[in-house]
Amino acid sequence: MKQAFLKAAALFLVAALFTFSVPFVRGYCAQSYILMDGNTGAQLAGKNVHERTLIASTTKIMTALVALRLLDVNSIVVVPREAVGVEGSSMYLQEGESLQVLDLLYGLMLESGNDAAVALAIASCGSVEAFVSEMNDTARELGLQDTHFENPHGLDGKDHYSSAYDLGLLTIQGLKDPLFRQIVSRKEITVGNRVLRNHNRLLWMKDGIIGVKTGYTKAAGRILVSALEYEGRTLIAVTIKDGNDWQDHLSLYEYGKNLYSCRPIIKKDSLIGHFPTIQGQIAYVYADHDLSAFVRQEESPILDIRYPLVLMGHEGKAILDVYVGHLLLGRICARWEVKTNGTNSKTDCLPRSMLPP
Repeated sequence: MKQAFLKAAALFLVAALFTFSVPFVRGYCAQSYILMDGNTGAQLAGKNVHERTLIASTTKIMTALVALRLLDVNSIVVVPREAVGVEGSSMYLQEGESLQVLDLLYGLMLESGNDAAVALAIASCGSVEAFVSEMNDTARELGLQDTHFENPHGLDGKDHYSSAYDLGLLTIQGLKDPLFRQIVSRKEITVGNRVLRNHNRLLWMKDGIIGVKTGYTKAAGRILVSALEYEGRTLIAVTIKDGNDWQDHLSLYEYGKNLYSCRPIIKKDSLIGHFPTIQGQIAYVYADHDLSAFVRQEESPILDIRYPLVLMGHEGKAILDVYVGHLLLGRICARWEVKTNGTNSKTDCLPRSMLPP
């Protein structure tokens, strides 16, 4: 009973859930595609988003995530024989040479080195097979229902597939890691005597692009996963079997940007929530100022109490964080008022669990 009370007191405002249909935007060449909000996971546009398909080197998004989780990026990898002369794109590793894990990650994501994928797999788990098992375990953990891997590099395989939707979710997870974001957004880097250049032309075509990965095999076609930062928001686009992918991504981003606008989220003196006090009364929370943010019409921001910021002196004041998904839109100052005998009176009314030590 006590736990239920404390939970009700702390989480005094819950955003309303919203649902809306995902529009199909005409004019794109892709067999399947998706445009997602990278902060909330919301689908903004798409076609055949759950269709399972070959994904070529966009596989390496998962390879990088698993390697980043399992390896120290400053550790040294001695290139094994198995990583030399791997079919397909390469950073041209030599057996026995030593490179940092970070260098291999740049070779993986910029030059799309299949040899780098194998070297990272063996360094992480001792064998490619064990590493692929980790990739599939991670896919299940992330809820990627239309994804399965046979290898760490993306060469075609009967049971090697994903979907536009799953690649979008995987990219959201990747971009949460600052180092992953740094790697995939890098245009060029020199590693020893190698100059590694990113295959993603969007990095040169539009400001705000932060990666992510190209892919191609004859059977898979052209595949592109990219991300754009705009006005503090992140948009993610995935196109599969698209012969006009560069322009389609730019067009998708223009479409997506037009769905957002800077609009008022909270108005001064508006009632933004309430919770019971330990005296059995109701404390009402009012905003001390306006708050605007760059959002979509459908979004319902969530107010979240941050305990170290709740009480300012003994004036019945609070500071609340305003989120959409995991994105902090801003902070708002508020005041508490307790309704007693039909009137509102300012008071220090926070439950004990919310008082700072």
